[in-house]
Amino acid sequence: MQESNTLKYPYEDHPKPGTTMELAPGVRWLTMPMPGSLAHINLYLLEDKRGWYVVDTGIGNAETAELWHEIFRKELGGKPVIGVICTHMHPDHIGQSAMITEEFRCALHMTRAEYYQARSFANSGGSHHSSWLGQSFYTKAGMPDDYVEQLQKMWTQRSSEGMSMPTMPSGYERLEDGQVLTIGDHDWQIVVGSGHSPEHACLYCASLKIMISGDQILPIITSNVSVHPTEPNANPLKEWMDSHDRFLSTPDDTFVLPAHNLPFYGVRERLRGLISHHDDRMLAIEEACVAPQIAKDLLPVLFARELDPRQMMMALGEAIAHVHLLIHRNRIDRELHEDGRYRFRSIDPDLDRRAHPGQHDAPTDGPVMV
Repeated sequence: MQESNTLKYPYEDHPKPGTTMELAPGVRWLTMPMPGSLAHINLYLLEDKRGWYVVDTGIGNAETAELWHEIFRKELGGKPVIGVICTHMHPDHIGQSAMITEEFRCALHMTRAEYYQARSFANSGGSHHSSWLGQSFYTKAGMPDDYVEQLQKMWTQRSSEGMSMPTMPSGYERLEDGQVLTIGDHDWQIVVGSGHSPEHACLYCASLKIMISGDQILPIITSNVSVHPTEPNANPLKEWMDSHDRFLSTPDDTFVLPAHNLPFYGVRERLRGLISHHDDRMLAIEEACVAPQIAKDLLPVLFARELDPRQMMMALGEAIAHVHLLIHRNRIDRELHEDGRYRFRSIDPDLDRRAHPGQHDAPTDGPVMV
């Protein structure tokens, strides 16, 4: 068993693509490839008496579809897929949902907000970033006029990698917080979080002491929590932090099965670390905003290197998310200047007592596409 700080990793490596690994009775683990530094996504199979439920599906490209058909032939013991459960609406989680539900004529299960946002984004592609809404959003953040053109090129490349929003099944079965799915001999409770996506469903089984956490709780990387042009005054980091407060009630002996990195033990320690990390980033932003700052100029506080257009989009979204929570906490104010850019200024008179410049978490290399 590997250990990292206080987290424990019972498995040293991931299953090879096209194979599965049993983690508990009726629970199997598989991976599918992804572009970029992450290289893969973890997916799971839950066995029922009638067949299998697929939990998350991988990206919508031909390679992933071919690997799924290999799984269908070799790993399901002759049983069909009887349902697809998607934790949330990002392309690496829903990319094959239409293929699998059509193949087996089975239902897609998602929360309402995730399903309908996926349907909306599938219809618009990346146009919400490059429309006048996107132009206004990025101008206020301090970006140059040609930035939306860079984003258009980025979305074209993203589509070729299979990371664009796929066509969604035309119907679904709604998941709700607290709902219980009986699959085989076990009950799986739906536990909903928010911030990374609008209504992210995790699955918790008390009898097996397992939680399938999707992107809500990851052991190493930190999921992207961003403000986007589609909802420019959103406060997703507040939702993220509130969700983590609720997830702290998860029993600490829970085996967490995340969408990325390795399955692990130590859920409460990881949640406390995530909360502390974001609190530290917000304090560093407060210190930087003693003199008014635009969002673009806050990026070196959070990220250590030059960012390409895709990373810049995510980094700006994260920076603005942190600022919006600080505005909510009455620690920063925002003013739109004549040049069309927002300036953010620290206003908490207690900042001098709380500040500790030079002692913050080091800026990360760049935002992870999760």
